[in-house]
Amino acid sequence: MSSTSIGDLAQSFMLRNRNTALKQEMTRLTTELSTGQVADTRAVLGGNYSYLTEIERKLETLTGYDVATTEANHMAGAMQSALERIESLGTDLSLSLIAAGTSAVGTSKSVVAADARNAMAALVGTMNSNIAGRSMFSGTATDRAPLPDDTALLDALKTAITSAGATSPTDIMAAATNWFNDPAGFAATAYQGSDNALAPMTLSETESVRLDIRATDPDLKTMLRLSAVAALAEDPALALTEPEQTELFEMTGQQMLAGRDGITSLRAKVGFAEARIEQVSSRNAAEKTSLDYAKANLLASDPYDAATKLEEVQFQLQSLYSVTVRMSQLSLVNFL
Repeated sequence: MSSTSIGDLAQSFMLRNRNTALKQEMTRLTTELSTGQVADTRAVLGGNYSYLTEIERKLETLTGYDVATTEANHMAGAMQSALERIESLGTDLSLSLIAAGTSAVGTSKSVVAADARNAMAALVGTMNSNIAGRSMFSGTATDRAPLPDDTALLDALKTAITSAGATSPTDIMAAATNWFNDPAGFAATAYQGSDNALAPMTLSETESVRLDIRATDPDLKTMLRLSAVAALAEDPALALTEPEQTELFEMTGQQMLAGRDGITSLRAKVGFAEARIEQVSSRNAAEKTSLDYAKANLLASDPYDAATKLEEVQFQLQSLYSVTVRMSQLSLVNFL
């Protein structure tokens, strides 16, 4: 009976090769045990990556939509806050103007006009506000504020009123309304934004939301117009008597109080958009969780099987070390 043996060098190479293989197997099993996922994806999928690729593509898409919904939510929230401030400013100013126009004692006309000027400046500042460097009420021209400063706006309106020859409160209100509504008036000389609406913000593959409120919106122009007229009531260029100023305050106050409904409607419009954004965001989050679970389940490893195999590999590695030590102690003297 013949026997087959290998040389010392070949035997040493075989032992080192086996040692490396066992260490690699131990590393793989340790990784699977710690992460809960298989290390060899190709072996688990049998080379068919189509399902996993589709899951990962959808997850990447949902991550992008997550950024979009967050941006849309911030935009809608900032717009809602701005409209709330505009409504609050209009309410406070309208009550002050009505009180000045109806009270027997009355407040100093200069004080009321100053309040109107301050409220108008606040309205302009609010409409010129931006979020993350993007103007909210400028349409597609998000790189610039929609309105000039309050002084320039008042000067433009005063020029329009005096050019129309308005001398009575009724004529002044009519001239101001004409200028704000005339395409060659406010829209052409004061409004600095774009006439083009912002494109709808995409929230998912099937959902989008439009946040299109510009400073040229009729309800916003009403607030600007009435506060500006009230601020000009005491201006010498209009040459109004004190009773006429009182009448003008009452007219602007009453119309501004009625104009709150328009601002409320705008807030409701933005509120509806906020609700849709929240709903789509929740659906996207639920879908992402479902896909994460499907991916984890597809690549999940059996922890009990991995632990058993790891223990087996550790035993084999220890046995290999023991054999290596024994072989290293062999000598001709011991053999003889």
